[in-house]
Amino acid sequence: MTHNKEQDTCDHGSAFAPEDLLSMLDLLRAGVMLAGPGGEVLFANRTCRELLEQTETEVTGRHYLDVLALAAPYRAEVAAVFAEAPGPRQRAPVRLEAPSGRHYWTEIEAQPDPRAPDRRILYLYDVSEVHHLRRQLDERTHFQDLVGKSDAMRLVYEQITQLSQVDTTVLIRGETGAGKELVARALHFASHRKDQPFIPVNCAGLTESLIGSQLFGHKRGAFTGAISDQKGVFEAADGGAVFLDEIGDIPLSLQTSLLRVLQEREITRLGDSVPHKVDVRFIAATSRTLSDEVAKGRFREDLLFRIRVARILLPPLRKRREDIPLLVDFFLERARAATGRRVLEVSATAMSILMDYHWPGNVRELESAIEAGVIRCRGAVLLPEDLPVEILHAQPAVAAPVIIPYSRADEQRRILDALERARGNRAAAARLLGMGRATLYRKLRKHGLLER
Repeated sequence: MTHNKEQDTCDHGSAFAPEDLLSMLDLLRAGVMLAGPGGEVLFANRTCRELLEQTETEVTGRHYLDVLALAAPYRAEVAAVFAEAPGPRQRAPVRLEAPSGRHYWTEIEAQPDPRAPDRRILYLYDVSEVHHLRRQLDERTHFQDLVGKSDAMRLVYEQITQLSQVDTTVLIRGETGAGKELVARALHFASHRKDQPFIPVNCAGLTESLIGSQLFGHKRGAFTGAISDQKGVFEAADGGAVFLDEIGDIPLSLQTSLLRVLQEREITRLGDSVPHKVDVRFIAATSRTLSDEVAKGRFREDLLFRIRVARILLPPLRKRREDIPLLVDFFLERARAATGRRVLEVSATAMSILMDYHWPGNVRELESAIEAGVIRCRGAVLLPEDLPVEILHAQPAVAAPVIIPYSRADEQRRILDALERARGNRAAAARLLGMGRATLYRKLRKHGLLER
């Protein structure tokens, strides 16, 4: 690397890059690029050039956006960061593609050059490994909007994947609030019908005339208030899927009509005599034991046989407590976005209470509890007193903070967070975790987070 005196001085006549400083910059693990007022690159350190697979000559003098060769959306993000006024650092996550075809996930931030404020120093952090690990972890803990990595949830994910390949009618069994509609949505959006309508219908509490009209549609004059012809859900969902939640609440008189739809794939509107063909996938759900309902004469046995061709059992939250920390993180992030409150984590004592609570309202109750806690919380950490009273009072008094052991999922997240803080440097991450580098490698292999 050679520099003459004119190159090494700015408009103010002062040296901006002594040789010893350039040597130090070349040793940094982060990429560093200095750009002039017009965006022209004045200097790029060795790490930056290696990421970009370009020589000093190829980089110097070109516009920084051309050097980075970013796709259009990323160009706009980096340009916005470049143009920011001095203040808290903002990072733009971008995907860099080198000439060899290798790509890197990086975070780019910009700061004014303290010796010449009209210039910018760009910092490029290679977070490819962290991005890869995060994607691996997310794939194992999420299935569309479902969250959990317990054995019970893994089985649910496998069943959804298998059943998404066929059009078989599916019955989802689970307690209220367990997430039956999320399972139905995941099933639909993983199938070949994903671009067609998905229409949920809650059968609980609807009157016989209302649910009949809603499902099958009606002709004008079919009942009081029917002032025009109206399509029902089955016609509206043609080509897609209908989700019948709490199917056990459908009146017996309508179960016969529903059975015909399932068998013949055709519907007849209320007040009409002409059937209409429909191409619909049926997904049903119930919190009841339908065989008991059959024994009590409240549900048709032939309809039960028709809807439970394939079954998915969704476990209650108390049966998969190892998923609670994942769900808490998920709902905490959602509550932050919804409320604008900067609540970053849940205290160990509060988490212990959440882990021990019996959750009669299941995942829905947990989501409400976290949102309520975020609204009440006055700091960055959600404390026990921020939780709803019925959850707090259901627990015995806690004399001292209770530190719950880290589950497998918690340990993965601790490792991933440490790698993020260390910007992918495993030695530094091991120090943050208070363990040796060999121990960290062993744990990465244990959790399947290290490519062999």
